[in-house]
Amino acid sequence: MKIEESKPLNIKSWAEEDRPREKLLLKGMSSLSDAELIAILIGSGTASLSAVEVGKKIMQSVDNNLDGLAKLSVKDLMKAKGIGEAKAISIVAALELGRRRKETAPDEKPKISTSLDAFNMLKGDLMDLPHEEFWVLFLNKANRVIKKKRVSEGGVSGTIADPKIIFKLALEELASGIVVAHNHPSGNLTPSQSDRDLTNKLKEAGKLLEIQLLDHVIVAGQKYFSFADEGIF
Repeated sequence: MKIEESKPLNIKSWAEEDRPREKLLLKGMSSLSDAELIAILIGSGTASLSAVEVGKKIMQSVDNNLDGLAKLSVKDLMKAKGIGEAKAISIVAALELGRRRKETAPDEKPKISTSLDAFNMLKGDLMDLPHEEFWVLFLNKANRVIKKKRVSEGGVSGTIADPKIIFKLALEELASGIVVAHNHPSGNLTPSQSDRDLTNKLKEAGKLLEIQLLDHVIVAGQKYFSFADEGIF
């Protein structure tokens, strides 16, 4: 007896009412679950699991939390049954597009009036990283963002930010003020002594160049610490 080789369960072979693409067209994007959206991205499942079931297993692995999903790397996603490199890259790319869309600047440059404004401007760049990075917001006299830029990246426990590079960039942008930020992958919001020392150096250097350091923000997931709010610089 000839045994037919099992093939991945492709979306096109499902009943029409079970196809997430058709459901999206008929009922809109909001009608789809997170797993169904993942199914559209990956296109097919395995011999024993549909694409939606694969999506459900991926979401279950992060406790059905999209923030948790965003923290997974390509290699992490490839550990799921039915997810090869190409499918993992599709998921990571879609999540990155979502982050960038949230950060799309309106016609008027965003204004930084509070530490929360700065956090919202930078959290998409910092909140999910497994290593530390240091970013700077360059502001005009009205505290509107001229540019944001990563100036360094390091390991899990730290990164080095050079004040000379930061102020060189600030001068090139004709910035009147800066907000600096970095992340703590550990989730600990407490500033280290080196964080405090760097903040003081930037504050003093800014005085000489008439480029004011407005805040230093530490990002840890969905939370942040503001030097300005705490009055420690």
